[in-house]
Amino acid sequence: MQRRWFLGKRAIAALLFCFVLLLYRQACRSQSQTRRPAGEDAFEALLQQHERRYLQHSRNLTRLISQLKAELQRSAVELEEQNQSELEEFLRKQLRRAEIFTGERLPDEFAVLPFETFTLRQVYQLESGLARLPVESLMGQDRRNELNGALEAALHLLNEPQLRDSQQRRVYSPQHFYEGIFRTERDKGTLYDLTFRENSVPDFRRLVFFRPFAPLMKVKEELMDASQILINIIVPLADTVDFARHVMLHFFSLCLSDACIRQDGRTHLTVVLFGSEKMHEVKGILDGMSRNVTLIRLNEAFSRRRGLDLGARAWKRSNVLLFLCDVNIRFSAEFLNSCRMNTEPGQKVFYPVMFSLYNPEVIYGQHIPSAEDQLVIRKDFGFWKDFDFGTTCQYRSDFINTGGFDVSVKGGATEDVHLYRKFLHSSLMVVRAPSRGLFHVWHPTVCHAHLSSETFKLCLQDKALNQASHSQLGQIIFHQQINNHLHKYKHNIKS
Repeated sequence: MQRRWFLGKRAIAALLFCFVLLLYRQACRSQSQTRRPAGEDAFEALLQQHERRYLQHSRNLTRLISQLKAELQRSAVELEEQNQSELEEFLRKQLRRAEIFTGERLPDEFAVLPFETFTLRQVYQLESGLARLPVESLMGQDRRNELNGALEAALHLLNEPQLRDSQQRRVYSPQHFYEGIFRTERDKGTLYDLTFRENSVPDFRRLVFFRPFAPLMKVKEELMDASQILINIIVPLADTVDFARHVMLHFFSLCLSDACIRQDGRTHLTVVLFGSEKMHEVKGILDGMSRNVTLIRLNEAFSRRRGLDLGARAWKRSNVLLFLCDVNIRFSAEFLNSCRMNTEPGQKVFYPVMFSLYNPEVIYGQHIPSAEDQLVIRKDFGFWKDFDFGTTCQYRSDFINTGGFDVSVKGGATEDVHLYRKFLHSSLMVVRAPSRGLFHVWHPTVCHAHLSSETFKLCLQDKALNQASHSQLGQIIFHQQINNHLHKYKHNIKS
């Protein structure tokens, strides 16, 4: 009984303990539920505070980035303006140093940097060496891109619309490109002198560009009417009437015929005749050739220097353009245009480099073509005679102001070099370039026995140089060995 009572007590106590424990847990849960909203509000408020702080920092950074971008843009513009001004100053400096508007004083003929002549398809160059050709096509990518770039720039300027354009404004294309010369000075840049012409008009459009190791820049543009520029061709002549008749027939057949005069425009011929007793016969020959001829007779020994100097000074009518020439030179109407375009009174003189032809008997053998068909620029037919300075185009005023030929100088070639050096020492620009329309026709060279040993040796060297090319002379020298080899080769084939 007591045991049951004790167990009942224990059960009641256990139930009371469980009830109390349940009440305690309930109280704890209620307490926790009452405290949770206060913690969440604080945490949310903290998050909002941090968010506002970060938004403000982001706005500050955005504003700073905008300020930095604006400052960077201003610095870039200032730097670009500074670089542009420095570049323009560099270009102006290179332009002042280049030989464009005035000539550069040079010590001698070896210091002259020659030009190269080019057309749409070919470049005429004076590069020395047995492997180089006197004329090359525009095959090299770099050279073709360089010259095409200059031509495109010129065409863009020529065809650019102007304010006063008319409906009949000329439109130029690459086919209107006539001729150009260019040269590169290693410490300055490249100079391009380009001329354009339409077939139906007499005038030329000429543009001068300069590339100072930087973008191409135009320095000059002008319109030239070639038909208004008279050329006085001065030729000294000697020997007999038969020789005069032969020379003048050959001379007039190329450029001073009526057809050539009509094509060229204004051309005059001055012949200085030495020692001929049959003056009326020579005058009759000349009068029958053309009306634009002046004949000056000198009853004295032949002197090329004397004849050219007298012929240049004899013209009194105007400041004519002189072409100092010889009887063994052939030229075309295109050359006369080059003569006009590359000279300017008080500014420029033109010393063209002619193509000297080899002995036709060596080149062609028994089947020699006509004189006109021999005028071909090829390596096996001739060479650029870049050591000759006797053929030149210059205005009479420049010839007179320079002093002309020095009568005190003795010798044939020295007098030409002496005049050439006078121009090099002056402020005039000397244009030295190969000419595709100027040829020196081969003629026999006589080395007289009365010459000194040194002069006689030089005469023989000049005679050999004008005979044939290096390879052709080699074939002549080793002719017997070549024949022996061919004979042996044919014999081996038959056996």
